[in-house]
Amino acid sequence: MRMAATAVSPNAEVIARLGQVCSARGLPDVAVRLGDLHAWIAADLAHFEDELAALPRGASLVHRSARHLLDLGGKHLRPMCVALAAKLGTGFGAEARDLAVAVELIHNATLLHDDVVDLGDQRRGAPTARTVYGNAASIFAGDWLLVEALQRVQHAGVPGLLDRTLATIAEMIMAEAVQLANRGRINADRADYFRVVEGKTAALFRWAMVAGARAGGLDEGACRALERYGLHLGVAFQAVDDLLDFTGSAAVTGKALFADLREGKMTYPLILALEREPALACVLEDILAGPPGPPPERWRARVLDTLVRSGGMRDCQALARERAAEAVASLSGLPGGAGRDALVTVAEATVHRES
Repeated sequence: MRMAATAVSPNAEVIARLGQVCSARGLPDVAVRLGDLHAWIAADLAHFEDELAALPRGASLVHRSARHLLDLGGKHLRPMCVALAAKLGTGFGAEARDLAVAVELIHNATLLHDDVVDLGDQRRGAPTARTVYGNAASIFAGDWLLVEALQRVQHAGVPGLLDRTLATIAEMIMAEAVQLANRGRINADRADYFRVVEGKTAALFRWAMVAGARAGGLDEGACRALERYGLHLGVAFQAVDDLLDFTGSAAVTGKALFADLREGKMTYPLILALEREPALACVLEDILAGPPGPPPERWRARVLDTLVRSGGMRDCQALARERAAEAVASLSGLPGGAGRDALVTVAEATVHRES
């Protein structure tokens, strides 16, 4: 018996919440289109979630650690990208479903590894796998998810896609290496920022779009257009994440405010603010040198004041809007219809998300 039919899927909850946000911000048209999007793709995503739920639980510490994170849900935006790209062609068949599971497993593998590197305690509003099962279990769980993902890609049998997957994982690792080299440095280098974002966050969105397109039998021109869409969508997504680190609700985002800053990551609003008000560096150095946990209120207030006064917050939001618009523009050569409309909705709604 299929369980997804009797429960509200994590993806449905995310879309519903995002629709409410858009309505509250005076964007009823986007909210309506989000409802249409969910109705069009709900059955496909239910099949994907069934596949995800069927992964082993067992007695293994590795399996329990991986399931701890997977069972917390998530936005499932990357699998949605696979499904939408495939539906532009022949549809969301068994091959595309394998690839949708694969991209979610790769994403979760990186989160399990990130939480060990960043000493993260909270993820999706719950204790991280490393705090429950230990760092080693979290690392091996991430490794297991990567292997499972690669096996799914191999099983899908889409020509050339396994090599593309390996290249994408390598690209993500090198982006992580750049981020690690800059960790804890007060570094206002935009080039480094985009190298990390495009190689880490956007790379997996690009892969998701190409994987779905190839599974759906689309031609190379369409695949390239959808890959450009994934690149711009990924940068827009990360820009909003950067804003949420300072202005989000911990109850909604599932992690504490200022977490990226405490982990020594220079996000886009901080880079802009440092370029315009170099004196901010002294406050950031104090925060990074301070004890674990949230920074003192006086420092948080000063950082937020500088981010707003310098235009860092405003221009980070502008970056998200610009990249979302570029994602939409990438679709101009594709045939109109429900599939392209859905991708336009995803790009436009991404700018307004709160988690």
